[in-house]
Amino acid sequence: MTQFYDARGNIYGVVSPEALREAGVDLPASACACASSRPTWSHAAIKLCCDWPAGERPPNSKSHRSDGLLIGPFQTSPPFDVLIVNTDGTLAERSGNGLTIFSQALTEQELMPEAGALLRVHHDKGAMVETSVKPAEVDGIQGFWLDLGQPLFGPDSVGARAVESLQFNGRDVSHVQPLAQLDRHWTHSQFVRIGNPHCVTLLGDKTALPTNERMRESPLNEDLTRIAYAMPTGTGQLCPAGINLQWAARESEQRIVARVFERGEGPTASSGTSASAVASAAWRVGWVAAGAVHVVMPGGTAPILLEEANGQLLRVSLFGTAHQIA
Repeated sequence: MTQFYDARGNIYGVVSPEALREAGVDLPASACACASSRPTWSHAAIKLCCDWPAGERPPNSKSHRSDGLLIGPFQTSPPFDVLIVNTDGTLAERSGNGLTIFSQALTEQELMPEAGALLRVHHDKGAMVETSVKPAEVDGIQGFWLDLGQPLFGPDSVGARAVESLQFNGRDVSHVQPLAQLDRHWTHSQFVRIGNPHCVTLLGDKTALPTNERMRESPLNEDLTRIAYAMPTGTGQLCPAGINLQWAARESEQRIVARVFERGEGPTASSGTSASAVASAAWRVGWVAAGAVHVVMPGGTAPILLEEANGQLLRVSLFGTAHQIA
C-alpha cells in the first residue's frame, strides 16, 4: 500500500488517499478538508504506514521507518494536491526532499507531464503552499528542479519572538537566547522563510557543527525539541508554529556544510528546504554569491540555484532526485 522513497537520506512513504480509506483511515474527499480535519486521522495514518512492523525495527534506528508520509495525488492531472505528514502527526507546509519524492512517484505513475507540474501542499498552519516542479538532468543525473520562490528574512518572516539584533560579517542577524544558552558558538542566527520557517545558526568553524548523534542524545534532544517543535510537544517560545533549525559553516567558495533539526521530526540526514534556507542565509551574510551553491549534509549534497537582481534575492531553486526503496 505504501511505497517508500529515499532522497538524499530523507525517507518518505507515499500513499494514495484511496488506499488509506480502504485501510480504514477516515480521510475526507479533498486535500483541503483533510488538512482542516488533520487531528482526526493523521496519527492513524502514521501508525498504519510509518510504524515499524512488529519485530522489524533495526537496532539504533529512528522510532519510525520514514521521516514522514506523503498523501496524494488527489487528482490524475495537474495541479496535484498533496499532504506532508510529519511522524508526530502534524502537517508540514513544504518539504524539498518530500516534494522531490512525490514528483518521482508521479513520474512512475505516468502522471507527471514532461513540462512539469504545480504541486499544492495543504496544511493547517495557514494558506496552501505551491511549488512548481520541472523534470531535469544535472551532471547526468535525472531529477527535478523545484522553484521555491523568493525567500523572506528576519524574525518577522517566521513570527519569531524575544530575539535581539546583532552583527555577523557586517550584516544584521539575530541572537536567539535559547540556542546561545545551549552552546557558546550558537550566537548568530538568520531567520528565513521559504514557504516554511527556518532558523539558520552561522558558525565560524565547521568543527562547531552538532552531529546528528549528539542531537539525538539527552539532554540536547529535549532542549532542541522544546525550541523547534510547536506546542504541545515544544514550548512555542521562539515561534508559535515551531521552526526548523539549521547550523551552517562556510567550507569553501559557494559551498556550505550544514546540519538539520526539523520541527516534528528531529535530526535528519538532509532536508531540501533546510538546504535552501542555508544557501539563502549564506547569501544574506555575504558567504556566497548568487548562482550555483552546494549545501553539504550527512545525507548528501544539495545543488541550489540563487537568482539575484538589484541586491535582492528573487528566487531559490532546489535540484533533487529520489529512488524507490524496499
